[in-house]
Amino acid sequence: MSLIMSALSDRRRRLLQTVGFVVTMNVLGALPAVFVSTDTSWLEEPWFYPPGIAFPVAWTALFTLMGLSLSIVYNQGTDRPDVRLALATFAVQFALNLAWTPVFFGLRRPGLGLAVIVALLIAILGTIATVARVDGRAAALLVPYLGWVSFATILNYAVYIQ
Repeated sequence: MSLIMSALSDRRRRLLQTVGFVVTMNVLGALPAVFVSTDTSWLEEPWFYPPGIAFPVAWTALFTLMGLSLSIVYNQGTDRPDVRLALATFAVQFALNLAWTPVFFGLRRPGLGLAVIVALLIAILGTIATVARVDGRAAALLVPYLGWVSFATILNYAVYIQ
């Protein structure tokens, strides 16, 4: 009976930890948009610019997937060098992600935003590669993020050249 209770306790702990990662990713991910206006009236939107509602919906889903991925990696044990490397690359790409909104919208600098988002795209590829060494499922959860940021890079470029 003690073994069963211990297993249930471990599952509950991991579930709460996963929820914590998901909530934290969504809260931190939303902060730049809370503190920096994402008003687009200053830019000429390209013909393929999505409706405004697409952005919070997409980012909520993506930050949720990122939190799930992060939880899977973290639960493999931070004593492992591959886990530490995956967590470090994750932190780098997330920092770049957080930097983009203030650069693009806050500074209204699409060219500098393009530099940040290209660096972010490269960092996401590196993150997927390092996460895949830890857990393939966790890496697969980051693929939609790569897709969205790839689209955002094209969108950023289109704004930059107009």
